[in-house]
Amino acid sequence: MRIIAGTAKGRRLAVPARGTRPLTGRAREAVFSSLAAMVPGADVLDLYAGSGSLGLEALSRGAASCVFVEREPASAAVLRRNVGAVGLGGTVVVQDVDRFLQTGDVTYDLVFIDPPYAARDIDLVLDHVAGRMASGGVAVVHRRVGEPASDVEFLSLITDRRYGDAHIRVLRKEEA
Repeated sequence: MRIIAGTAKGRRLAVPARGTRPLTGRAREAVFSSLAAMVPGADVLDLYAGSGSLGLEALSRGAASCVFVEREPASAAVLRRNVGAVGLGGTVVVQDVDRFLQTGDVTYDLVFIDPPYAARDIDLVLDHVAGRMASGGVAVVHRRVGEPASDVEFLSLITDRRYGDAHIRVLRKEEA
């Protein structure tokens, strides 16, 4: 897997041996094309980060910062290597996503939510994410086609697309 565009274009990323399913290059390109105007200068949160491909792509395209949250130690080790190899910064937090979202008060402009397919109902995670998003912020949710769609009171649907077995929903937090 490679970073598609930006200052780190072409950089190879390692992928954890198991437990992750990175978004394909085609789907990542489509997502970032739709978000092009909001990535530069954004504070990004990459939940269930795995290899870090989404957050690193955002940094490569000009995001100001990225916090990567990954619970699995083996995946976090690969993620740290990728962050170091790309050299654009970023903070790796080895912690359960639910716990991370319930602590701290930092808000984010752009949040990637790419849980393992076996993850529980995503609506609870989105409810917590909404509380950590800046007004007008965007959440990108990657799920398998056929899994229940996310519906959270404070987030409105912007885009709903499918790429193979990937279902991508882009949600915006209502302006304050």
